[in-house]
Amino acid sequence: MRSLWNNRAAYERWTRATEWPMVGVALVFVGVYGYVVIGNLRESHVDWPFWLMNAVWVLFAIDYIVSLILVPHTRRWFFTHIHELAIVILPVLRPLRLLRLVTVISVFSRYAGAALREKVTISTAFVAGVLVFTASLAILDAEQNDPGANITSYGDALWWSVVTITTVGYGDYYPVTGFGRAIAVGLMLCGLGLLGTVTATLATWFVEKIEVTAEEKRR
Repeated sequence: MRSLWNNRAAYERWTRATEWPMVGVALVFVGVYGYVVIGNLRESHVDWPFWLMNAVWVLFAIDYIVSLILVPHTRRWFFTHIHELAIVILPVLRPLRLLRLVTVISVFSRYAGAALREKVTISTAFVAGVLVFTASLAILDAEQNDPGANITSYGDALWWSVVTITTVGYGDYYPVTGFGRAIAVGLMLCGLGLLGTVTATLATWFVEKIEVTAEEKRR
């Protein structure tokens, strides 16, 4: 029992010490990754961004391994952090490293407003913005060098992400690669989840307004 408590304390200390630095590292990766993807750069053009992204991957791996060692309930933590495992074991798929932004979202959500509805609203808007931005980078990275691609600029990718996450799907831009289609499926599922969250929040707001109006009439 004492060992479990010590492990929990050590894990909490590690999490507190690395939470904001890892948020910063994730944002640095996004910036460098965006520079590489939008510029359609290769290591033969310039090598420093790729060295930096690999260094970031090493930091992600260290953070994952240390957390896995320290966390008291290893199995539960493992299954709730599958996205971090994907970042570590599939470094060749650069877009997967964007999943580290899940950490940024969770940290932001803890400081987003006091009231529950306010927290949900702000968090949903933030998540939607992050998803659109990162999905645009990921789909452009996956598609732009394929001979049959029609998503060849960040503007195309951004438009595609917006119509996909809102489940509109005009069909003027669409992925042709296998990885691009996998990104599309993930973004559509996220869009449905966000739509459900927005609908539930609005429904709660309307119910509260109706209850307040009814209470005022009874008075």
